[in-house]
Formats: sequence, structure tokens, C-alpha cells
Amino acid sequence: MDKKTEKLSLKREVGLAGAVSLIGGTMIGSGIFMSPQTVLSTIGSPGASLVVWACCGVLVIMASFCYAELGTVIKESGGEYIYILRTAGPVVAFMLIFSSVLFVRPAGVAGIALSFAQYVVAPFYQDCPPPALLVKCMAAVAIVALATVNCLNVRFAMSLQVFFMVVKVLALAVIIIGGVVMLIRGNNESFKDSFENTNVGINPIGIAFYQGLWSYDGWNNLNYVTEELKRPEVNLPRAVVIAISLVTGLYLLVNVSYLTVMTPKELMSSSAVAVTWGNKVLGSWGWIMSVAAALSAFGSLNGTFFSGGRVCFVAAREGHMPDILSMAHVHRLTPSPALIFTTIVSLVVLIPGDFQSIVNFFSFTAWFFYAITLSGLLYLKIKKPELPRPYSVPIILPILVLIAAVFLVLAPIIDSPQIEYLYVTLFIFSGILVYIPIIHYKLCPGLLTRLTVLLQLFLEVAPVEKNL
Repeated sequence: MDKKTEKLSLKREVGLAGAVSLIGGTMIGSGIFMSPQTVLSTIGSPGASLVVWACCGVLVIMASFCYAELGTVIKESGGEYIYILRTAGPVVAFMLIFSSVLFVRPAGVAGIALSFAQYVVAPFYQDCPPPALLVKCMAAVAIVALATVNCLNVRFAMSLQVFFMVVKVLALAVIIIGGVVMLIRGNNESFKDSFENTNVGINPIGIAFYQGLWSYDGWNNLNYVTEELKRPEVNLPRAVVIAISLVTGLYLLVNVSYLTVMTPKELMSSSAVAVTWGNKVLGSWGWIMSVAAALSAFGSLNGTFFSGGRVCFVAAREGHMPDILSMAHVHRLTPSPALIFTTIVSLVVLIPGDFQSIVNFFSFTAWFFYAITLSGLLYLKIKKPELPRPYSVPIILPILVLIAAVFLVLAPIIDSPQIEYLYVTLFIFSGILVYIPIIHYKLCPGLLTRLTVLLQLFLEVAPVEKNL
């Protein structure tokens, strides 16, 4: 055997096109086909719903600029987890990874998989809702298929992402062109007195933002794979600007198209808004929109997997998860143990899954940790101005986004408290109870070491060096 030990590291294979596709492709998922009716019914009027969609876009662009700076100061994969670990310390970082690995990420995967399945079976059940068991089985098949692809080849997973990104933009372009044609023909009833019946309470605004922001979820995905990005200091800010501006514009135009073709009442009563739109505009070709929406969700699921497995992997590398999750396949160089673990937890979350509640609790937890991450950026700006920053934002930007994040976390609780939000909060803080004995005092039996060696041999994986 060669005396020189060969060290494994993840390859930098994601260029600007791949980066834009990863952000845009994950953002344009099931949300724009599932959330418009909920945003409209919560906020109460077409005009206000368009304002919510635009504000969500502005908020996400501002937040992603802040993340671009964090990504160029802390050049490690892992997104919020690694930023919180480096600024707020290991306890808060463990709380994030505990709730992220056991709830937030799997809930995101399960929610997208459910909407994919819903659109796949919709053409076969036009007169009645499809059986819940069939929808969940279809969702499970999608999760397992994409987990396999991501375990086998990074480059193929990225090629898939670019392909699905093109399909999504074409599908949204069809909706936009159809809407423009109908608007020229004089279908503008929905826009007369468009702010009438607007709900201006704190709770409806908060919930409307939760539903809208679910459609924008994925804006921070590139920060999870910084170590696999070519020239991150250049490509990270560029990809963010291109992808999020494109998505915000598309979302606004798509919502205008929905409201042009359907009355607000029709939009609110639709369970699959793209199919309803397709049936009204394309007639017998309406099924095309069902296929497009399913492909869109499938692409989003692929992007979530690509980045979600990386979070698990980085946490294990920092000693916050079992060692086996920090390893990569010796030939394929993919973090397969972390991906397999994410898949198993996602399938468990899928069993009791309900789309609307998954979205609300997902957004609540996500923005709780976004607020902590942005506080970390403020700390770095004020306390460590000497750190090299290839990309920097004015300090007012993280302050504004932090205020918005705090509002989003508190809004649903202040106006009409629900016991479920208390459960979610307790679950987040229960991470501390796990951290103290297992991570801090290392009360881990030798059994875990033996299990790691066994799985290492079985999965053909080895520890990985950092790419800095």
C-alpha cells in the first residue's frame, strides 16, 4: 500500500449556471402552484395578495445579500448551521441542527413530495379528490428515487437541476403569456376595487407571508454547498441576484395571470390552481399544466436533497451528529450516509403529513433561525470588521431583515395564539437537553464507534477534508 494517505474532499463542480439553477430551481417548486389560493384567502383581496408576493421577493433578496456576505466571510458549507456555530456558539448551533435534521428539512422534503404526488395523480381523479394513501405512496417513491440519484453522482444531480429549471420557467412562461392574452381581451374584473376586503390584522399578514415565503424557500440553498462552488466570492452574489430577481418577477406575473383567468372566489376554492388555470385556458390540453407542476415540484425536491444532505454532513464533521454522517463515498465523492439519513427521516415525517400545517410550522422554525443567523452577521460587522470581505452589504440591510424575521416569528403568536406553535418552540429548545449529556459530556457508549466502523465498511465511505 502507498504510505502517503490520500485525503478525500468534495469537488468544486458547481459553476454560475449550476448555482443559478440550484437557487431558482429549488425556489420555483410546488409553492407557486399550491400557495396563491392560501395567500389570497388569508389576506382577503387580490391587490393585497400581489403586494404580499412582491414584499416576499424584496425580503428574500435583502436576506440573500446578507447571506452572500456571510458565505464569503465564512467559506464553509452548512448555511445557517455553520454561521451560527461560528458566531453564537455550539449550543445554539446544535439547537438548529437538532430541529433542522429531525423536522425542518424532512418537513420541507415531505411537503414538496406531497404536492408533486398531488399533481401526478390529479389528471386521474378529476371529479373527486385522490386517495390519501396513493398520494403518500407516490411521494415516497419520488423521495427514494431522488435520494438514489444524489447518492450516485453530483454532476448528474446538477444536470437534472438545470433541466428541471428550464421546464419550470417554460411552464411559468405559458401561464404568463396565457394571462397577458386574456388581459388584452379585457379580462380584468379581479383588478377592480382590488384592495377591497383586505385583512390588515397581524395574524393574517404573518400567515400570508408564511405561505408566500414557502414559495421562495430555497433562496439560501447555495450557502449549504459553498465548498462545492467554483469561485464562491464571485459566483455566490451573482447567482443570488440573477436567480431571485428572475423568480420574483415570474411569481408576480404568474399571480396576475391567475387573477386574470379566475375570479378571486374561483382561485380560493381551487385545490390545484395550475390545473384549474389549465382547464380554463387550454381546455382539453389542461393536463399539460398538471405535468408541468409535477415536474416543477420534482426539480425542487432534487435541489432540497442536494443541499439538505450537506447540512447533516457538515454538522457531523463538527461533532454534532454521529461521525458516519460526515463521510463521503470513496469513489463517487457524494455524502451518501447523510443523504440516506435525510431520506429515512423524510419518509417518517411523510406518514402523518398535512400540507398546510407543514408549511406554517416549517416557516415559523426557519425564520426563527434566520433571525439568529442575521444577528451573527451584525456581530461580525461590529466586533470583527477586520475580517476579509470580498463582498459586503450596508449594515442597515441585516437590521431591516432581522426586524422582518422577528415580526414573522411573533406575528402568528401575538394575534391568535395556537398551541401548536408552543409545541414547535419546546421542540426547538429540547435540543439543549440532548446537547448537554450527549455532546458536551460525551455520554456516548463505545457501541456507536463499532456501529460507525460497520456502516463505514458497508457503505464504502471515508472521512472528508474541508474545502476552503
